Amino acid sequence: MKKYIILFFTMLKIGLFTFGGGYAMIALLENEFVSKKKWLGDDEFADMIAVAESTPGPIAVNAATYIGYKVGKVAGGIICTVAVCIPSFVIIYLVSLFFDRFLQISAVASAFKGIQACVIFLIFSAGLNMFIKMHKTVFNIVLFIATAGCMVAFSLFAINFSSVFYILISGVAGLAVYLVRFLSERKKKSDEIGSKPEGGEKGEFPDEKAEINDGAGGNKESKEEER
Repeated sequence: MKKYIILFFTMLKIGLFTFGGGYAMIALLENEFVSKKKWLGDDEFADMIAVAESTPGPIAVNAATYIGYKVGKVAGGIICTVAVCIPSFVIIYLVSLFFDRFLQISAVASAFKGIQACVIFLIFSAGLNMFIKMHKTVFNIVLFIATAGCMVAFSLFAINFSSVFYILISGVAGLAVYLVRFLSERKKKSDEIGSKPEGGEKGEFPDEKAEINDGAGGNKESKEEER
């Protein structure tokens, strides 16, 4: 029961203090569940973000559901999903009651300008931490540079390209590399098996048979000479 209470209030806190969408929540989720509570590893957290982004629904809700299910199974997933949605629902409902007056408050507008700058830092910080902890293979580095280059180029030329396509293309590239590696290793094993002598570990059976035959023939000749 204590675990569910911790999950509820942790997700409630994250949902309450997250501004700027699900990407800004990544840094808070990593701090709470990877750094502090150690409920997720670095690799699993990165995989969770990829899955949460590529599946239907907001990344914040998907990530909360995954973490809740990971820690507390079905009940934990439901608790985390409800907890992370409560602050947004309540705030938006209250704002909608006096929306026009809310927009006219200069102090609120100034506060949101400051929050926007903080959101940029949160997203950049989360991405930088994930890049630092990423396995630095040639494939990962090449894919990262290609993705970053495409994002910058598409932004400069105002080309609309969804982030979901980046994830799908990267997934297909990773699957292709895995298949190539799997087939090459399988071929290598088959070549090693084919190159082994037919006699197995006693690979000198033919020579040994020849020596036995020669010895038998020699004994036969010696016996004839004695006769």
